[in-house]
Amino acid sequence: MPLENKLLLENKIAIVVGGGQTPGETIGNGRATAILFAREGAKVAVADRLLSSAEETVKLIVAEGFEAFAYELDVRDEDGIKNLVSTVVQKWGRIDILHNNVGVSIAGQDASVEKITPEGFDNMVAINLRSMVLTSKHVLPHMREAGSGVIINISSLAAIKPFPLIGYKTTKAAVIALTEQLAAGNARYGIRANVILPGLMNTPMAVEGRVQSGKPRDEVIAERDRLVPLGRKMGSAWDVAHAAAFLASDKAGYITGISLPVDGGLSIV
Repeated sequence: MPLENKLLLENKIAIVVGGGQTPGETIGNGRATAILFAREGAKVAVADRLLSSAEETVKLIVAEGFEAFAYELDVRDEDGIKNLVSTVVQKWGRIDILHNNVGVSIAGQDASVEKITPEGFDNMVAINLRSMVLTSKHVLPHMREAGSGVIINISSLAAIKPFPLIGYKTTKAAVIALTEQLAAGNARYGIRANVILPGLMNTPMAVEGRVQSGKPRDEVIAERDRLVPLGRKMGSAWDVAHAAAFLASDKAGYITGISLPVDGGLSIV
């Protein structure tokens, strides 16, 4: 039977890890996803290492009449993750959606393979990969008990295309393997897991670091735009958010274990 015409995430409970954003002129993937989840009917817990950034996301959500709360979280801290999950369950009774958006590159001490330090590489693993293992670890018991749930992890097109920095590429590739393992191991509990691979996006994380290195903003954007086959224009955080909202919804109820590029065709050239 066809699904009723309703909000994609009506009455769902969602956690968005990395729901703040790097300062910049555009919106980031995590913030856009948290806002769109709320617009589509979900109550949203917005977790971020900077409480002020999470609170700004929540302020935008509440201003539109929706429900959300902010939570300060260092994703390297398992106790913090455990407490976040407990807080959401105590407040709203369950967790329907876990959206893992955290990811860093240069800011996480990333480098080329000949220059990476052990400490830098360990930090990249802790933030980009281990965090998603730990959030899944603590959310899955609640989803299994409920007999349903969705986990969405954000990887990167860098996982399958050339990328100069070893920490980001290897951890983002591992996120794909993690997601496939979560999908295979939890399908019998009615839980789905999928991974999104954003391509060249006009987000603060992608653009601001390059601007701050001395290159004019217009030049940075133009160079990246030229590389995108579809319209010669980068995507926005809303493109990632719309993909995430679909995968989190019942309309994607028969989809699990996929890697979805959101990249304007960059993965096929």
